[in-house]
Amino acid sequence: MIRKLLIANRGEIACRIIRTARSMGISTVAVYSDADAGAAHVALADEAVHLGGSAPAESYLNSEALLAAARRTGAEAVHPGYGFLSENPDFVEAVAAVGLIFVGPPASAIRQMGLKDAAKRLMEEAGVPVVPGYHGAEQSPERLAEEADRIGYPVLIKAVAGGGGKGMRRVDAPEDFATSLASARAEARTAFGNADVLVERYVRQPRHIELQIFGDVHGNAVHLFERDCSLQRRHQKVIEEAPAPGMTEEMRAAMGQAAVRAAQAIGYVGAGTVEFIVEGGEVLRPDGFWFMEMNTRLQVEHPVTEAVTGLDLVEWQLRVASGEKLPLAQEEIRCEGHAFEARLYAEDVPAGFLPATGRLAHLRFSDLARNDSGVREGDEISPWYDPMIAKVITHGPSRGVALARLSHALEQTEVGGTVTNIAFLEALSRHEGFAAGRVDTGLIERDLDSLVRQELPSAAVLACAALAASGMDAPPVDFTGFSLWAPLQRTVVLERDGQQWRIGVAIRGADRVDIEIEEEVLPCRRGARGWLIGEARAPGPARLLDGAVLVFAGQPWEFALPDPLARESAEAMGGNIVEAPMPGLVREVLVQSGQMVERGDRLVILEAMKMEHALSAVRAGRVEAVLVEAGAQVAAHDALVLLDPEEEGEAE
Repeated sequence: MIRKLLIANRGEIACRIIRTARSMGISTVAVYSDADAGAAHVALADEAVHLGGSAPAESYLNSEALLAAARRTGAEAVHPGYGFLSENPDFVEAVAAVGLIFVGPPASAIRQMGLKDAAKRLMEEAGVPVVPGYHGAEQSPERLAEEADRIGYPVLIKAVAGGGGKGMRRVDAPEDFATSLASARAEARTAFGNADVLVERYVRQPRHIELQIFGDVHGNAVHLFERDCSLQRRHQKVIEEAPAPGMTEEMRAAMGQAAVRAAQAIGYVGAGTVEFIVEGGEVLRPDGFWFMEMNTRLQVEHPVTEAVTGLDLVEWQLRVASGEKLPLAQEEIRCEGHAFEARLYAEDVPAGFLPATGRLAHLRFSDLARNDSGVREGDEISPWYDPMIAKVITHGPSRGVALARLSHALEQTEVGGTVTNIAFLEALSRHEGFAAGRVDTGLIERDLDSLVRQELPSAAVLACAALAASGMDAPPVDFTGFSLWAPLQRTVVLERDGQQWRIGVAIRGADRVDIEIEEEVLPCRRGARGWLIGEARAPGPARLLDGAVLVFAGQPWEFALPDPLARESAEAMGGNIVEAPMPGLVREVLVQSGQMVERGDRLVILEAMKMEHALSAVRAGRVEAVLVEAGAQVAAHDALVLLDPEEEGEAE
């Protein structure tokens, strides 16, 4: 058995691996960048080694520094987690070359699954169903257009080295093919350094169902049932579940056999996921699924499989890497109950799901869920890495119970200091179609408006905020023998999304307050279990943070408490300043001083949270000044480009 393990990763997955390793008596070594010097995974491990700068290329992608850390600490094995170098065959070979164990598949398996076109040809040879399409080497636009005609529209263009939706375009008609192909290739070249694509039949009402597989060095391979990952936005998973809704035993057997054949075809060892695209509808058919790709690592969503099987997949990984046989045979693995996982991110949903940063001034998780997290209260969500705060996982004897627990767990989760997607996740957990099991990859986009709709706060929510802002939410003070001739009056000003409320607070005692909102008076009194507003309990707890108050009532309601002496100067500039919406790296400046631009023209490309964001002109006019250069690191709200306030109009 491995005695000391280096985790070549960070955040929640590093914490997750450390906990299992510790339970097995394995010592752990964490690695960290400048930005992660005080991170949770560093504190949790037995030892920690500094790698380098905050940028991934200087730290978590620096294979030489990782191997040097392993040698220096006497680690016997390296666990890559997911992301970073987890699917890099060159790193796997480098680990083996210095005599260390790589906790994952052999480099050959990773290479075979690394390119989508080659992987699909291999799967066809192994008898695994593959979506009808063209995966050939000839990449001329004419040949690709001919193949699209043969397949039949609509078709899907996909980058062969792609992932996360980059280099992917749906094409509904022949006349749109050339433009879509050029766009997909340009995006693929930028993202992956490889412009080759494949063309496939577009599956209507598609569902994304994947099989967890495991192999060992003794030639054994099993599957641990399926996960449904159909709830996606822009090809990014949002909520996953196991088992898949509507799954029949016949189809599960067919998909399981196909997944195991895929693993055996490449000599797979360790944990992996075989992903299938499934034709949705009222009934799932055993002939209606096709191989999409194979992820040669542990998946973010592995906890739902752990919940329904009762198994620890990281323990299995470490035992297999130590040379043991798989702990169980296929017929010994059981699937019990139902599980969900929701990905809680720091992101601004109303602004288009922009990644966000900030210090977690307040963080509380619900005890109804397993909460896998790599951050603690007081930690920073930095611009350097994925902005995940936690994975919220629930399990129950039925799908309905597990989903109800997820919804309540999200309601009870409290995050202050950064915007999050909690309200969006809650709305999704209550979605009628999702609750009924009618899921496909287009559900979120079809109903996006209702899922991200901005509601107005209720009077009870405003009253909660006013109580906290006026200090009345604190424990009561004993004023025995003291009284006022008249109630103490004050006004609390709350701001949210450009709207302002002036709320009257009449303090009549330590346990009695009258709240006046738009001429309506709400009598409030302190009860044994908190404040009563009118005759009802307060809708949720309130937390007072720097310059803001948060009310956690079904969703987080954050209200700014404006400084009455503050003066806004930005308004005087109208739409003339283009600011950074978040901290990031200026990847490219697309304009220069004196240039005329039109509304919507791209001005600056900003890279943050592993994504590129194009900042555009909000009006037509002349660029007065460019305030940054490519390669500059900027903070949120830094001014990047200034438009001439005196000159507006269409560019010629």
